[in-house]
Amino acid sequence: MLDPRRRQFITLLGSVAAWPLAAHAQQAAIPVIGFLNPTWLDAWMDRLLRGFRQGLKETGFVEGENVAIEYRWADNQIDRLPALAGELVRRQVAVIVATGGIPSPLAAKAATTTIPIVFNVGDDPVRRGLIASLARPGGNLTGTNFFGAELGAKRLELLRELVPAVTRVAVLVTPADAANTETTLRDVEAAARAMGLQIQVLNASTSREIDSAFATVVRERPDALLVGPGAFFVSDASNWPTWQHAATSLQHIQFAKMSKLVD
Repeated sequence: MLDPRRRQFITLLGSVAAWPLAAHAQQAAIPVIGFLNPTWLDAWMDRLLRGFRQGLKETGFVEGENVAIEYRWADNQIDRLPALAGELVRRQVAVIVATGGIPSPLAAKAATTTIPIVFNVGDDPVRRGLIASLARPGGNLTGTNFFGAELGAKRLELLRELVPAVTRVAVLVTPADAANTETTLRDVEAAARAMGLQIQVLNASTSREIDSAFATVVRERPDALLVGPGAFFVSDASNWPTWQHAATSLQHIQFAKMSKLVD
């Protein structure tokens, strides 16, 4: 079942995406939405798309009836996004919905200055050059922002409150999303210095690298693991067995540490 807050966001995204469609529908029988994402269609994304389609439906647009959607997936290959965005521009879509983080709207923005672009990002869209300001975006881009990357320090503070004895923290990030990774590590490392914590950075951009990262966690046994933002970490269904294995491994680590404390 889709998380209510995420459903609300996707519904909002669908509503925003529908704004230019009303005008476009007067000029074409069936307007076309371009959907751009850096990952691929899996069970996770399918749930999000259901919310997106519901948002469109609530504004009067039903896929296959009075609106069409052209999907473009980069399969976690960020360098494919510019070409995919170009395909949507040549398709002359009414609006591009750029999801899955900063890389998609950046690619879409570089591809067109006229087609409306709707984004959802976890980084600051002003700092990343997507819009002029939050109050007056300007240009052809608008959307929603979670400021997830800027919450890295707060997450570390909450972790310290939950586990006061923590001294070493592993931070898992993905080089595939360099901007979010840079923001996350900058904030987390500054917060760690202030709290006297040791930070170990683990990088992963593929399922195999996630396996390697968790093997390092199991071998070196940090007190906690902080997972950075990134569509790859939440949308790749093939990673679930790895996550489950990692969770079991971390439980064994914590059990071993508690046993030493009891002894």
